[in-house]
Order: sequence, then structure tokens, then C-alpha cells
Amino acid sequence: MRLRRALAAATLGLLVVASVAAAQFRGRFTIPTRLVVPGSFNGAFLFCRISFRNQSSGDGDGWYVDYPRADLNLSFRLSELTKTPISRDAAGTINHVLIRLTDPELTACPFIMMSEPGGAYFDAMEAGALRDYLEKGGFLWVDDFWGPRAWANWAGEIAKALPENQYPIQDLPLSHELFHVLYDIREFPQIPSIGFWLNTGGRTSERGAASAEPHARAIFDARGRIMVLMTHNTDFGDAFEREGENREYFVKFAPPGYAFDVNALVYAMTH
Repeated sequence: MRLRRALAAATLGLLVVASVAAAQFRGRFTIPTRLVVPGSFNGAFLFCRISFRNQSSGDGDGWYVDYPRADLNLSFRLSELTKTPISRDAAGTINHVLIRLTDPELTACPFIMMSEPGGAYFDAMEAGALRDYLEKGGFLWVDDFWGPRAWANWAGEIAKALPENQYPIQDLPLSHELFHVLYDIREFPQIPSIGFWLNTGGRTSERGAASAEPHARAIFDARGRIMVLMTHNTDFGDAFEREGENREYFVKFAPPGYAFDVNALVYAMTH
């Protein structure tokens, strides 16, 4: 209830920034031009979204899904629901960046996010850079991919960076600290995209029986710290990207969405 009241009292109208179009070439989306620039990092929280190539054999629309409103809204809510300082420019606008895995600035991000990784593609340099980042203390959250095809593609790509025999993927139990670090989460929610939810009369599984059960999974380092958080068969990105578009959707999905989102960020920045 505390989270629900805080969200209901907050302003729903947030700055909308036009999303970047991506051209398709041989089944993979090109990297956009709006990337991290010098001076982006000032010590406050900065949402770092990974810009990645997409392969046609996978299942996913690409890195730009939920961008940029999810980045802005989640940063804004984090500043409301915690005392975390948020990076802003001189005019007070929330800062956020797109970044490639091979950009040297990656190491300045304590948290990075990928949306719709079911179609992602990593080459050897990208996989190596991601492994180096994660083993040095970084945290990757991948969200909004549905069904076995998307999962199989993602599992294959992350294995390039973190081989399964060394870094197995494990289900994350509700007893894990991440579910209780700030908000007490007792059920892992399935959050559909707002379009799917509206067009299907309130259904939540975007691939029907193939995605009926949402999963929270993780890859841990040798000390038991989560390096990679994977939220499969659910779309937390829409819980905060689309919060201002439909009151019923907001009331139903924003509270559990933000509770998990804030917990994940607090965990990432304190472990």
C-alpha cells in the first residue's frame, strides 16, 4: 500500500523523448548514433541501456523497445521512492545513456539493462567485454522476452560471455534477498505489454501456453552475487514506460512492477 500511495500521488506526466529509429541490415539492427558522451557520469544514478544488434533467427524487436520513457520513468520513480540521487543536466532533466558493450564507459555503469534480448547477438569482442564488466562487479538486467524461442536465443548468447559450465543459470527463489531488500515481494508478477493487455481483454501471457509462467532467473558469481538478472515471460519495462497511458493498467501493474524494479536497482547498487 505504501508503494501504491506513493505512485498514485506522483505526477504521471513525464517528459517524452522521441525514440531512435534503427535500420535493419542482414537481419540485425544497426547501433544508433545517440550514445554515451563525455561528461555523462557525475556520480549520481544513471540509467545505462545497452544498444545491441538483433538477429533475425531470434525472437525480439530490438534494443529500443521501451526506450526512452522506461529509462526516464524508472529513474524518476527511483528518486521518489528512495533517497538515491539521480543524474540530471543543468536544466534539471533526467540524464540517461545508450551504451555499447564495447564502449570504455561501460565500466562506469553499476547497472545496465537490455530489453527484448530474445533476438540479441554478441560477437566475440562484445561477449568478452560483457564478461569482463560482470566479473568486475557489474549488474545486467534483461527483461521482456517471451516463450522458448526467445529464451533459447538468449541462453545461447549469454553463454558466449558466461559459459554455462562455469556460470549456470538458476531460478531465483522468492526467499532471495533481492525480493526483500526494500519492498517485501511475495509473488513474482507476469506483466504484459499494455497493447497486448488492452487488445486481449486483460490476458497476461503474450505467447499463450508457451509463456504462461513468468520466471525470475539469475547468474551468480563465485561469492553468490547476482551478475545477471533475467525476467522471462514478463515485461517490467511496460510497467514503468506506459504508466501514464491507462489508469487501470497503472493501478494493476505499476505497484508490483516498481516494487521489483526498485528492489533490483537497490540490490545492484549495494552488492
